[in-house]
Amino acid sequence: MKRYRGYILDLDGTLYRGDQAIPGARFFVEQLRKRGIPHLFLTNNSSRTPGQVADKLRRLGFPVEEEQVFTSAQAAARLLTGKGEHPRVYVIGEEGLHAALREAGCRLVQEKAEAVVVGIDRQFCYDKLKRACLEIRAGARFIGTNGDRVIPSEEGLLPGNGSLCAAVAAASGVSPVFTGKPEPLIFRYALERLGTLPEETLVVGDNLETDIRGGRDAGMDTLLVFTGVTAPADCLSSEVRPTHALEDLRDWNLF
Repeated sequence: MKRYRGYILDLDGTLYRGDQAIPGARFFVEQLRKRGIPHLFLTNNSSRTPGQVADKLRRLGFPVEEEQVFTSAQAAARLLTGKGEHPRVYVIGEEGLHAALREAGCRLVQEKAEAVVVGIDRQFCYDKLKRACLEIRAGARFIGTNGDRVIPSEEGLLPGNGSLCAAVAAASGVSPVFTGKPEPLIFRYALERLGTLPEETLVVGDNLETDIRGGRDAGMDTLLVFTGVTAPADCLSSEVRPTHALEDLRDWNLF
């Protein structure tokens, strides 16, 4: 089996479900750390800061540093400031998105924005929708942290950021540029953080449409685990094919 020099790891459904670590996941991450293999935790969740994500992982027993977490909010901030700009940004989103944009040097404003960035916002309302549409119609760029239309919860499937972006797009007449999985952009940033090449890096996740499609489109091998949203039967009806597929991470041999 091919040996990989770097790993990009999904979180929910791959390493944990809710507040429970998935069997074998902690040992897998511990072995990556013990062997000195670079690895990055990659999430579409823009509501939490990297520090908050790392705190949750540590509570579940995973060895992780804040610098090993990269979010779709950070990808949006990097897109806006990558050439040294400090744009005026109107934000729909929660703490993780606001923090990422501020830390990158964006100026958060309520009007005359150069960009509108939309992330999951559980206080989304008509006034926020109106402001976003007016700013976009006045020429602001429209960026969405990710296009997931629904997100799983204990209550069932709830509206995701893709649903919020769809509302803004319908009212403004402009489609967003997404920065999260499966967009190649976030995987490119992840590779830069890891310091590895696409052909020597493995993307590990439970979602065919975000983790596996995104990793494939970014030129990386992929490992699908059936511990989250994807069942083995789903692979038969999808044009997306993982490089490897396993029941869970207990079956993966790093060497």
